[in-house]
Amino acid sequence: MKSEKIHKEKRQMIVMDVKIDNFIALKNFHLNMSYPKRIVGSYIKDEFLKGRPNFRYKKINILMGSNATGKTSVGKMLMRIFNFMDKKEYTNLTDVIGNSSKEASFSIDFIGEEYILYRVKTIIFPKRGDKYQSSDINVTVGEVKINAKDSYETCAKYLDEHMNQSGGNYIEELEKVKGLSWIFQYPFDDSGEPRKIYVCNNTEKYLNILEKVLQTLDPAITKVEKSDEIENTYIVRLNGQAVIIQDGKIHDANILSSGTKSGIEIAGMLTSILEGEFGFYYCDEKFSYIHSDIEKAILSVMIDGIRENEQLFFTTHNTEILELPLPKHSFIFLKKDIHDEEQPIKCISASSLLKRNTDSLKNAVENDLFSAAPNLDLIYNVAELYVR
Repeated sequence: MKSEKIHKEKRQMIVMDVKIDNFIALKNFHLNMSYPKRIVGSYIKDEFLKGRPNFRYKKINILMGSNATGKTSVGKMLMRIFNFMDKKEYTNLTDVIGNSSKEASFSIDFIGEEYILYRVKTIIFPKRGDKYQSSDINVTVGEVKINAKDSYETCAKYLDEHMNQSGGNYIEELEKVKGLSWIFQYPFDDSGEPRKIYVCNNTEKYLNILEKVLQTLDPAITKVEKSDEIENTYIVRLNGQAVIIQDGKIHDANILSSGTKSGIEIAGMLTSILEGEFGFYYCDEKFSYIHSDIEKAILSVMIDGIRENEQLFFTTHNTEILELPLPKHSFIFLKKDIHDEEQPIKCISASSLLKRNTDSLKNAVENDLFSAAPNLDLIYNVAELYVR
């Protein structure tokens, strides 16, 4: 699935902590979105739960790393976890267990319903036959009300001490979870199938943003308009031709450049953020074919548009993003170590190594302080084969 959305009665959702073991390539993986103290003069406003200034969370999360380090895997695993909590269908999880002869598990702390911190712990026991059974799924859901002076750490400690450890029927347990709200966007492949995209509910604003984004990417686009004759249909006009977007599918997409096609999807994500349609946003490498300055500009607008009690995850290879005036804790670097069987994919928060305000994040990345740069030795070995 290349994009997915869901929002219920509450439109906030904040992920605070994730632990994943034995799913996809993730083993003993841990990602935490709290930070220790409020930053004075931060570019990001209200980086704490509304009305709970001690309950700090990373509002903007920029995931960086070389190819195959897990950026997309983290997002898709989160999406599967969210789907499991919402639809109660465990095949979303069992389909991506790494080693079925071993136990798989995840734990996620998040805020869904206002002022409630949930913890969902799931254990899937080793497969005993041809396929997993419902009896192989053990789920425990804990919750704690977030009081005015609470921090994430105090609430997490309460769950550590009071949460039922035995678990129960996973459907009954998951019924306790309220307030899920998310949208995920991923790169498309070149399968040739019509591209299903997300279209914002606010037609007028979506049309305006779509036109501005596409004209930035391709000045040959003269107009974007909504069809008066066919429902849920938009028309992109350029060079005497037309590209049709109908019911979220792009027809005759080959007329457009790869960057412009990505721009249609980006416009949907950008509009949903500015409209506050969801609580949790995950935008994964939608800018591979787009100029770095345009990516920086659109990300800046996304950041400005994130509201109270919302959260954005954004993956990129573009080191120009490091120049944005964001707190260092907003940047998370993923690295893969194939020699570490216990934890092959690790995440490193920039703030864990750069403690001073004067520390340069870009210099740290250029000097590979986070050990996240790709190993180029094999590429240079190719050149050595042809040295005469």
